[in-house]
Amino acid sequence: MNHSEISLVRRRLLGAATVWGLTAPWLAQAQATPQGTFIERTLNRPVPGGVAVLDLGAGNQAPVVNFNGHRVLVIQDADQRWKAIVGLDLKTKPGQHSVSVQGQSSVAFQVGSKRYREQRITLKNKSHVNPDPQQQARFEREYEEQMQAYASFRPEGPSNVVFEKPVPGRLTSPFGLRRFFNGEERNPHSGLDFAAATGTSVKVPADGVVTIVADYFFNGKTVFVDHGQGLITMFCHLSAFDVKVGDSVRKGDVIARSGATGRATGPHLHWNVSLNNTRVDPAIFIGAFQA
Repeated sequence: MNHSEISLVRRRLLGAATVWGLTAPWLAQAQATPQGTFIERTLNRPVPGGVAVLDLGAGNQAPVVNFNGHRVLVIQDADQRWKAIVGLDLKTKPGQHSVSVQGQSSVAFQVGSKRYREQRITLKNKSHVNPDPQQQARFEREYEEQMQAYASFRPEGPSNVVFEKPVPGRLTSPFGLRRFFNGEERNPHSGLDFAAATGTSVKVPADGVVTIVADYFFNGKTVFVDHGQGLITMFCHLSAFDVKVGDSVRKGDVIARSGATGRATGPHLHWNVSLNNTRVDPAIFIGAFQA
């Protein structure tokens, strides 16, 4: 490659760095590893409902990062550089956004667009479409309990951020579906569904602490696991529990059995992943994301 060709490559890389809001040290790293690290290649899906992986540079201590008022997961990657793993809400508008970094300038990044499909479901239990006042009050209490669990931020980092499937079944209803129950639109699908016969072992994808074991009106039997730094996973419509609140679990432990409790039309596992108090597409974490 001659001098002019090398200069052209450098200008293109610099242009990419400017678009993604990355710093000059990243440029040297990008020239050495143009595909990025394994975590970057797997998790960086900056679309509404997706994940943005941002390079924060090297250093002795993890930077403190916030996005939309919530602390962000920061890990030291295989390249010894700090990376912010940012969850993007389904309502995030395409375009430029930024995270704040304590003691440093903000880091900007671009969010692309993604179109999600629709799903229409018929439920025999009409109260799971329009609950009565007592059921609504129960749902609101349960909702608040879950929101508190999602908002938790333990300073300990997760054991891993790339996961294996919690059950071996095929993927069914994807994340982000616009859902209509008995013809009435409700919130988009906040998780990923797996085909799983009642009683199938549900395995936790990373080390963590169990924060919720409960039987909810809509979710049915539900388990929450806090993996650290705002990375939370939720498993629902279960038939049985294998853990209790406060249990420490290790990657691969069986925490529950799949079922069809709550608002479900048949046996399956519904799995949520949350980052910085934002539900994101679990398919990203198992290498099954579809653009």
